[in-house]
Amino acid sequence: MDESVPNFASLADIYCDTSTAGGIPLDLSTRWNSLLSLFRETYGCAPDFVARSPGRVNIIGEHIDYSLYDVLPMAVTADVLVAVNVLSSPLVKIANLDAERFPSQEFHIPVEGDIEIDASKHEWTNYFKAGLKGALQFLRRKCEGDWNPAGMEIVIDGIVPAGGGMSSSAALVCASALSVMVANSHDVSKRDLLDLAVVSERAVGVFSGGMDQAASIFSKRDYLLDCAFFPSFHAEHVPVPRSNPEITVLVAQSFVAADKHVTAPKNYNLRVVECTFAALILAKLHQVLLKPDSSPLGFSLRNAQEEIMRKQNRLDQAPEEQLMAMISIAEEKLQKKDGYTREDLADILGTSVKNLEEEHMSRFPVQADKFQLRSRALHVFSEARRVFDFKKILSDVQNAHGGLGEQELRLLGNLMNATQKSCSEVYDCSCPELDQICAIARQAGTYGSRLTGAGWGGCTVHLLPQSNVEKVTKALKEEYYSKHFSNMTEEKLKQALVISKPSSGSAVVTGAAMEFHHSI
Repeated sequence: MDESVPNFASLADIYCDTSTAGGIPLDLSTRWNSLLSLFRETYGCAPDFVARSPGRVNIIGEHIDYSLYDVLPMAVTADVLVAVNVLSSPLVKIANLDAERFPSQEFHIPVEGDIEIDASKHEWTNYFKAGLKGALQFLRRKCEGDWNPAGMEIVIDGIVPAGGGMSSSAALVCASALSVMVANSHDVSKRDLLDLAVVSERAVGVFSGGMDQAASIFSKRDYLLDCAFFPSFHAEHVPVPRSNPEITVLVAQSFVAADKHVTAPKNYNLRVVECTFAALILAKLHQVLLKPDSSPLGFSLRNAQEEIMRKQNRLDQAPEEQLMAMISIAEEKLQKKDGYTREDLADILGTSVKNLEEEHMSRFPVQADKFQLRSRALHVFSEARRVFDFKKILSDVQNAHGGLGEQELRLLGNLMNATQKSCSEVYDCSCPELDQICAIARQAGTYGSRLTGAGWGGCTVHLLPQSNVEKVTKALKEEYYSKHFSNMTEEKLKQALVISKPSSGSAVVTGAAMEFHHSI
């Protein structure tokens, strides 16, 4: 947990073998050469180092990290690169490999005080500034005396699809924060980088639970990452046993934009508020007091479970039994199936609507007349149970020194399918396009198919036999992409369907890796 972010001098130490459904591997050599060339053209020198953080795909555990329940993501090969030349003066010059979409900027770092970020303006550099802000706050706490921040000349390149459900924003914030720490000669632990990255992304108006950043930072090649958040964060690498038939993970993009920053008041951040209120109401109805926790608004459903189970003398029960008990409690206590008004919530909590809004809805805007506490809590508890069941299947097979057979693979797939059903019908975070992609893929031969990421668009993730990849991708091309996007280019279609093995997390690249590459 406290290990440092690794430093690599070889790209082969970072990137695993990667292929895409279109049959074209990620051209990593060309990409790195383009980054290094633009840096030299822009600043007249080679970068001192490159900080990189990958995107992620969540295998199971959707929309429960901010309620402090366990999730099971993996990093993907697609990542964000931040090439840096360190300056002695507190000036930041920032450019992007895709200059047409992401124009260059220049700004000064204040000697005292925070970096100013206007979250109402959706500028790409806000995400770098968020990482910079969090890193500088951390460094000012750690460094004594007359410490002055270093300046930076920067070129950024990212190939994690924006708004695609693979956490492009978290990858950019993590890589940015890491680059600032390294530029200021500070050896950063993975845990410190996680803590400051989670807080940093909140500066741009997204109150994520920490899974995205954890997967980007802690992931390991060929392993899933078991992220636990209660009572504090802990990550364990989960091996995926060999399987017969051989399996793979397919990520399919819907091309329905899912920008958490833009839609947060009615979607992502609203769910955070609803889950917070569900925790507070359940605690109030059971006459238990919740101590503030690390969730975005300070009170989580996992926290409520702990205190309710404590009062009922059930903490010694197995985790799955506790979760089934919480499902029954939510069904019994959260009776308003059509939702709770602000007046309803204030009345139960014994406060005024004004105080309710000031305490729980003032940190970011939400747009809702009614809050769906019952359905949100039921999804969270049932999804937490599915994560437990998924991990148990993997660990039982691993402990028996066996392999995943057809029966176990279908059980894993059924859990993923149940997640999609709950996301669509209970948590209301799917959309018709995501539902359609999952249905097409299942019909064509996946074990399990579901949305991944925030939802409301973005990506889907599929568990399938390697032998069915061609059949499934063909069905998606013919039945989804060609019908919805008849003018889609072949290049974009190839980007839509990606197979990624579990990949490595954040790293600093120096030395020989900074030279031009013929191959890796």
